[in-house]
Order: sequence, then C-alpha cells, then structure tokens
Amino acid sequence: MWGIERLLLRILAALAVVVGMAQFAPALAAEAVVTDIRIGAQKDLTRIVLEIDRQVAFSVFTLTNPNRIVVDLPEMGWRLPARPLPGATGVFKKLRYGLFKPGNSRLVLDVRTPAAIDSAFILEPGQNSGKNSGYRLVLDLASTTLKAFKEGAGKTPLRVAAVRPSPKVTPPPARQKTKMVFVQGASPAVKLTRPPAPSSESPPAPVNVSVQSQASPFRLAPRKPEPRHQGKKNIIFIDAGHGGVDPGTIGPSGIYEKHITLAMARELKRQLEQTGRFKVLMTRSRDVFVRLRERVRLARVRKADLFISVHADTVRNRKINGPAVYTLSEKSSDNEARELAEKENKADLIAGVDLTHETPEVTNILIDLAQRESMNQSARFATSLIRELKRKTHVLRNTHRFAGFAVLKAPDIPSVLLEMGFLSNPQDERRLRSASYRAKLASAVTKAVASYFVRIEEANRN
Repeated sequence: MWGIERLLLRILAALAVVVGMAQFAPALAAEAVVTDIRIGAQKDLTRIVLEIDRQVAFSVFTLTNPNRIVVDLPEMGWRLPARPLPGATGVFKKLRYGLFKPGNSRLVLDVRTPAAIDSAFILEPGQNSGKNSGYRLVLDLASTTLKAFKEGAGKTPLRVAAVRPSPKVTPPPARQKTKMVFVQGASPAVKLTRPPAPSSESPPAPVNVSVQSQASPFRLAPRKPEPRHQGKKNIIFIDAGHGGVDPGTIGPSGIYEKHITLAMARELKRQLEQTGRFKVLMTRSRDVFVRLRERVRLARVRKADLFISVHADTVRNRKINGPAVYTLSEKSSDNEARELAEKENKADLIAGVDLTHETPEVTNILIDLAQRESMNQSARFATSLIRELKRKTHVLRNTHRFAGFAVLKAPDIPSVLLEMGFLSNPQDERRLRSASYRAKLASAVTKAVASYFVRIEEANRN
C-alpha cells in the first residue's frame, strides 16, 4: 500500500515539474528567425519586407555619410534562401545584416538617394497575402530632400512595438511626422513613437560563446580550458576582422570574410595555447560586431603584449594573391595598402554606427599617438612572421606593407594586420575555405610569435 502511495506521489511530482516547465516554455523559446527579405518599388514608395516567424519589436533610424536606414531588432536567426540578396531597387541600394551586439541584430540599408521612413508595421500571417504567409515586417521608404534627410539623421529612433492588432487605432499626434499607412485587409499599422533617448552603451566585450551556434560554414576547433601555470605568460590578443552586421568582403562563392577570419582566429588561438607559453584573448569569439576603437581598447585594458588582426579582403586586381603583413605607418606603402586601410577603417559606418557626435580624437586616433618603439617592435614581429609564412606558402610580393589601419593604432602594443589572402582571387578563396590551409597559416604565425618573444627575452638578459 505504502509503495503505491509513494509511486503516486512521484507521478504527481513529475506532473508538477512538467506543468511548471510548460509555463516557462515561452521564455525558453529560441530566437526569432528571418526567413526571407524582399524589396519592391511602386510609384513613389520602396517597400522592404522581412519574412519572420513571429512578431518582434523593432526600431528604425537614419544616418548620413553614407546615407543609411538602420533597423534594430532583437537577436535574430537569419535563414535566408540560397540566392543573392536583393539588388538596387527604388531608393534602395544594398543591405547587410547580422548581430550588432548580444541581444541586438541589425539590418542596414544603404540608399541611393535620400529617403524618409514613410511607414513601418508588422503584418500577421495571412493578412493581405496567402494563407501560408508568416509574419512580415514592412518598411516603406519615400524619396525626400537631402536637407530633410540630414535634419532627421541620428535622431532618437522610431520604435514599433510588437503588439497584437486592436480594432481601435489611436491616430498619431499632429507633431508626428511619420505617416500611418493602412493596408487593405491587413491589421492596422502600428504607431511609430519616439522612446526616451537611450543611455550611452559601451560596445560588447568578448564573449565565450561557441561559434558553432552561429551560421558559420566552418567547423571550428573546440575550446580548451586554460592550463594552470606559474609565472607570467605573454598575452596575445587576436582580432578576427569584421563580424555581426559587418560581413566584411564577400567572396565569389558567397563566403563572408567575417566567417573566415573567425575560423582562423580560433585555430590560431588553439595552436598558441597548445605551446603552453601564451595567454590568448580574442576581440570576438562569435559572430558579433565590435567597434574598431573597442578592439584596440580591449587589448590595452588586458595589457596585451602583441596584437594580431586577421583579414581576407578584396582588391580591384583579381590576380593579386597570397598573404601580406601590414604595420602602422604615417604613409601607405602603395595604393592597394591605402585603399585597404580606408575600407577597413569604415567598418563602424558599415555597421550603422553614428560617429557624427564623436570628437575628432575618437573617430580618427592621431597617428602620433603610436609610440615609436611600439612601431619598431611591430616591424620586428612582421619580419619574423613573413619569414615563417614564406616557409609555408606563396606570399604576396613586397609582403611587408604599411598603412594607417585604425585597428593597429594602440600606442603601446606591437600590432600587425595579417592579410591571409584576397577573396577577390579564386585561388586564395579556395585556399582560405580549407581548414588545413588555415591551420598551416596558424602554424606559421605561432612559430613567429614564439621566436619573437624568445628574441625579446634574450635581449632583456643581455
């Protein structure tokens, strides 16, 4: 009898746990997913439609230099069809998307001509469309004057709440410039309201989240726990170029530079840690956007002994191939180096960051902050790195190059930018997609790092 009662009590307890978990199921639900992006133009409006699997709140704002429409979303999954992204249509020029910071995805729309946000709303499944349609985030853009665009740029974002449609819609106040659009057969458009001005946010710090959770095409080496050690280890800071909403270069096959750089950074971290001689940190360990100045700040805060930024850019001459190593200089070594630096230094603009209110000292770190000794040490490491790269692979002619990359401007840390190859070259792209080739490059870098610090230790003993 007591055995039956105990069994019943266990069953009731199990049911209580199941019911309790069911109550919290919505909170444990996966992130919302964007399944398609469509763009069309009709008369004076350009419409951007995001197919999503549920309602989400979002905000919209504009930025200048270049002219952009920025849509901030909760952290989203992006499972788009295997086809090219929409091309220039109406006022729309091109787009990019991705994780801006933890909890916040971003869609950035470059516009060909100044554009105003005419309306923004969410359509529920089946409204104004077929029965099988899902939720749709709709953004209508209308042409405007450059003066009007500049006046509205950088202002507090217009926020659209994820609310269920109600029969009654409160009309916008008279001072609200953004129009309401009612689509026949659809739920009422959601009113755009201005929230209180957001507090200033510091960019995201590195996070230890497995890259496998992101939509990266690479299988990355598992993370190993840091071994216990006695004495100081040299701190190596690895910077995987681009990330999140900033994809970097896109290769002929559609591969993103941000995925290649992160795969390389993870492999390099693994090999450096295997030596047992270094503590290795990363500016990003998943597909997230990190501002240029934040990458430098992180390395300085952690008192890094060496900073290595990895990239895989494109250049106009598709015949150019092979790794190159860049160090900071007041004068670029060649036109390609200058153009690459200019492109890389625009990464914050690409991600929809507003720099109009920053001081010149912040947006353009002065070159004379770079201590001469730090630049000399950077050049010494570059020489060691090039020597090791030549033992592993074909390298670019005049391998050591110079330019004003913003990410190399830490005044007190020897810093280099490793251009692993160029995605504009089919051979380089094919090599960089190979895990074994990236491991070969990482091996060269690891040997160069080791020999660089051996020389420093020997010099300090003498």
